[in-house]
Amino acid sequence: MRVLAISDKVEPIIYSAGICRRVGEVDLILSCGDLPFYYIEYVVSMINKNCYYVFGNHGREIEYSGGDWQQKHAPQGAVNLHMRTVREDSLLLAGLEGSIRYNDAPRFQYTESEMMRNILRLAPALMRNQVRHGRWLDVLVAHSPPFGIHDKPDLPHQGFRSFLTFMRWFKPRYLLHGHIHLYRRDVTTVTQFEETEVINVYPFRLLELEPGRRR
Repeated sequence: MRVLAISDKVEPIIYSAGICRRVGEVDLILSCGDLPFYYIEYVVSMINKNCYYVFGNHGREIEYSGGDWQQKHAPQGAVNLHMRTVREDSLLLAGLEGSIRYNDAPRFQYTESEMMRNILRLAPALMRNQVRHGRWLDVLVAHSPPFGIHDKPDLPHQGFRSFLTFMRWFKPRYLLHGHIHLYRRDVTTVTQFEETEVINVYPFRLLELEPGRRR
């Protein structure tokens, strides 16, 4: 499947009338967090394909829109993938939101033990995938990177060690993340970890994703 993955920054090339010409034919939209709802909604309305998202560490759990300042708690036309697994055409998808905990924000930040609990809660659905489809997962959509892969030494941008365990256990073919902003062209954005290709999609990336092999 040809996938448009977006994260962290409203990119003028994407948020424009020329988006369809710029990205071409796309089968699926994946959002890796910290994007305003209006941006996700614009991409969905222009490309007219299914979209799945996770929240980033800044959440944006409430957004105001319209002249009457109505509260919005989610982007319209997109599905929150956190702690869920879905099948989209040939791909098995799952999502884990947020970042490592670095302050007392009430949501979207997790300690290592909290994120591991999220993974354990997700595990039964992944096991059902294994029974039905012969594999646990094809794509993990996350905001944070794994520890030691594309992350940074400062606490807010450290990755999760539990994601390394996740990849060893469930062997997704891809882990897509954002959170780590890129300012230089020579920064590594694609890394192979065991059987998983870890990809930083900031601020957007066009990807050809294929399902993993049966086990």
